[in-house]
Amino acid sequence: MRYFSLFDLPVDFQVDTNLLTQRYRDIQKKVHPDNFASGSDRERLLAVQTSSEINDAFETLKHPLSRAEYMVMEHGFDVKHEQTTIKDGMFLMQQMELREELEDIETASDKESAFDDFYDDVKQLVVQYTNQFESLFNSQDYDSAAVAVRKLRFVYKLKSEAQQLEDKLLDD
Repeated sequence: MRYFSLFDLPVDFQVDTNLLTQRYRDIQKKVHPDNFASGSDRERLLAVQTSSEINDAFETLKHPLSRAEYMVMEHGFDVKHEQTTIKDGMFLMQQMELREELEDIETASDKESAFDDFYDDVKQLVVQYTNQFESLFNSQDYDSAAVAVRKLRFVYKLKSEAQQLEDKLLDD
């Protein structure tokens, strides 16, 4: 199942999420398992499977990182399930600096301000690697676009770790 085709959207990283949501709801109304409650076992099972696939497609396209992962996966790069090491020295230094910045938040005198600064740094990187991904993908350099997605995955993972730390430190 091609996710963009399913929702009649162009294959593009920039997605109109309102249109995506509307088309998702329209499709789900037609294939929802409740519509097949009186059907055969096979029809009910098929309706459940189809509905599940549509849910997966919607969730994938709705979120920027999973959308980018899906887009490069369609070109043979399964970055979601791989453990490839990024060999970009500047990126590795950036990773180390961000990890240190995150660790330092625990002992910062003004934790809220430290988190704000950290999130600003993360936001800049998300924009940088998203722009890089879009440019590379649109120029059909899928190998390099996959590297940009790997970098995005790291940044989103670090953001998630920061949110968990923030919950732990600021909820006490």
